[in-house]
Amino acid sequence: MAEALDTSRLEHLVGYAATRASVQLKRSFVRHLGPLQLKAVEFSILVLVAANERVNQKQLGQALDVSAPNMAVTLDRMVERGWVLRERCSDDRRSQRIALTPAGRKLTTRAEKIAETMEDDALQVLSSRERATLIKLLMRVAAGAAD
Repeated sequence: MAEALDTSRLEHLVGYAATRASVQLKRSFVRHLGPLQLKAVEFSILVLVAANERVNQKQLGQALDVSAPNMAVTLDRMVERGWVLRERCSDDRRSQRIALTPAGRKLTTRAEKIAETMEDDALQVLSSRERATLIKLLMRVAAGAAD
């Protein structure tokens, strides 16, 4: 086995640490939700649509920082798979809201149940209080970066 590299000159960087942690969390996501044929962005869209009845494509893109063309392609794929549908808004005919299909609701419920514990293995090194603090701090960084 190859000798481990000295990473000490990177370990003071939050971005490096966040990226390394992200690798572990992405592996966990793939292991747990991969069998449902779900990508992370699709899971996020399903959950946001379930929680926000009158959401549109633009709002989803803004919330997830996904460009309009990429969001359109992702939603097209989700429509084809029977998870969501686009409906014309009655108050603004130019806008389409995104809604879950019955299959999409079922998939969302199943995926959210799995998601409740899917990060436990990767985060077992943290107490529940540390985990809550980590989430709070990361959300603060994310909110600050959006300005």
